[in-house]
Amino acid sequence: MTGPERARPAGLVLTPGAGAGRDHHTLVAVEDAVAALDPAVPTLRLDFPYRIAGKRMPDRAPVAVAHLGEQVGAWAAELGVEPGRLLLGGRSYGGRMCSLAVAEGLPAAGLVLLSYPLHPPGRPEKLRVEHFPQLQVPVLLVSGTTDPFGTPEELARHTAAIPGPVTTVHLPGAHDLRGRDDDVAQAVAKWVAALT
Repeated sequence: MTGPERARPAGLVLTPGAGAGRDHHTLVAVEDAVAALDPAVPTLRLDFPYRIAGKRMPDRAPVAVAHLGEQVGAWAAELGVEPGRLLLGGRSYGGRMCSLAVAEGLPAAGLVLLSYPLHPPGRPEKLRVEHFPQLQVPVLLVSGTTDPFGTPEELARHTAAIPGPVTTVHLPGAHDLRGRDDDVAQAVAKWVAALT
């Protein structure tokens, strides 16, 4: 959805990083903060198929993207809204999978990318940004200032390719933003409230 068609977000779908599940403390904190600031925006925390199956190796992108499409469609139907009214996102791998899904055509009201893994640590040439020019929705990035998956400078340089409005919040810390759950959650809640 773009321009005048963009409606008030009707929900937030959150997904975990590769080594965690839907009950990761940061996702729970975000859900609580969004509910406190705007109770009209419910949150759905989702696991990916590999996690549901008890496996450790994350799903390849086509599997994760298909799963997101199914789950988002089902939740939108349950809420009685169009899928494009939902915000999608998550931590690291989860946020990246959501951004790939949106780039491939999954409708969304916006993206919440927490600790986006711009590249593997120590391998800045292995960028995960080829889909950025297809992201036409508002995007929030919350990232640590010492994240080995992407420096603030790298993030700024590469997210310039995103056509949708980009908001970036840098917090002291590395990829896990340890001890910063409240700061992450407040950043997301304020951004979501500003969209509504």
